[in-house]
Amino acid sequence: MGPRLRTARERRGSTLTDVSRATGISPSTLSRIETGRRKPTLEVLLRLAKAYDVSLDELAGTAPAPRAPAPRRPGDERAVLPLTRYVGGLHAHKHVLPAVDAPPTRPRQVSHDGHAWLCVLYGRLWLALGEQDLVLSAGEVTEFDARTAHGVANAGPGGPVEYLIMFGPQGERLRPRHYRPGVTSPDS
Repeated sequence: MGPRLRTARERRGSTLTDVSRATGISPSTLSRIETGRRKPTLEVLLRLAKAYDVSLDELAGTAPAPRAPAPRRPGDERAVLPLTRYVGGLHAHKHVLPAVDAPPTRPRQVSHDGHAWLCVLYGRLWLALGEQDLVLSAGEVTEFDARTAHGVANAGPGGPVEYLIMFGPQGERLRPRHYRPGVTSPDS
């Protein structure tokens, strides 16, 4: 693990002193860990993973090998940008679906455990949710149980579609708070 830690630190252009300041771990301890003379605790690894902006799997060398990209169907050049990098809890992604020249076919549907929230930022999004077909426009939000078969597509000619999707595994859900001017919360 020491060489992977050294590589992660050097990739960021950081010195042992820089990492020490960021993590509170002494430079001598960091050096001993990098040279293999000391085994890091989980707490130390968590601090280093955060400082180096990498996962624990990457530091431990147990990250799964990159999968070959799934074969793309014509017109499926979507872009996906993960907005969260941690394991567990709520996850957020931004998706961009390319413009289409012709009306699309009904989206392929999947289902899985968890709960999902979808917010359209730009364009018109076709959400096939079970037997229902919904067309959402910019600013519209929907929430659904991800065990219901669901799929999305650009709703038709007119430009790309951008949307955010948040997913909560094991039934975790968002908890909206509503702000009303002039009303103070009981906590304040």
